[in-house]
Formats: sequence, structure tokens, C-alpha cells
Amino acid sequence: MTTTREITLKESKGAFSLFKKSSKTKEDYDFSGVSALRQLLSKEKARMLDVIKNEKPSSLYDLAKKLGRNFKPVYDDVKLLERFGFVEIVEEKTKNRIRHRPKIITDLVTIHLKI
Repeated sequence: MTTTREITLKESKGAFSLFKKSSKTKEDYDFSGVSALRQLLSKEKARMLDVIKNEKPSSLYDLAKKLGRNFKPVYDDVKLLERFGFVEIVEEKTKNRIRHRPKIITDLVTIHLKI
């Protein structure tokens, strides 16, 4: 089953703004501006989504190692992607520790541009 996230850009007074329904479900988001969309859909986050999907890291720490990045920025990026419904962090108990494994939950992003 394919899960789709839709983002709509609307022209307003010579600039584009992002909008969604006012409800606060994982399917409906309120973006504050195009810069938020740029930050969300950056090359680094696309690379991160690719690694999560294809290499299936066992934890956030493993994801940071696979990306060659420090843990904290990777954690922050994953939390942003989770907030907007692209990934989910799954808690798994291993021995005496809890591991947080990132998992893709969106297969398709559609961006609509209204002029």
C-alpha cells in the first residue's frame, strides 16, 4: 500500500505560501512558508530517506554512522521527518536497552502549485 503526503503551494500577493487543512492529523500539516518546505525536502533529508529505505539501519545511531554524520543533527532531522509524517521511530527492546529504529511510512510526496 502506498502512503501519500500532499503539500499545496498557493500564490498570494506575489509570493507562494503553503497551506493545509486546519486539523492536526498526520495527514494534514500547517507549513509556515516555502523555507519550511525547502528545509523539509533538502538533499540531505532525501539522502537520509534513501538510506532508511534501502539500508534499513537498526537504530538512529546506525543511521548516523551510515550517513557519516554526527548523531545530534541526524536525530533532529529524523524528528522533523517524523513530525511531518515521512518516517516513524520504532522502539525495540534489545537486552537491557531500548533501540530507536527509523522506518519509512510515506512512499510518495505530491506537491500542488496553485497560481
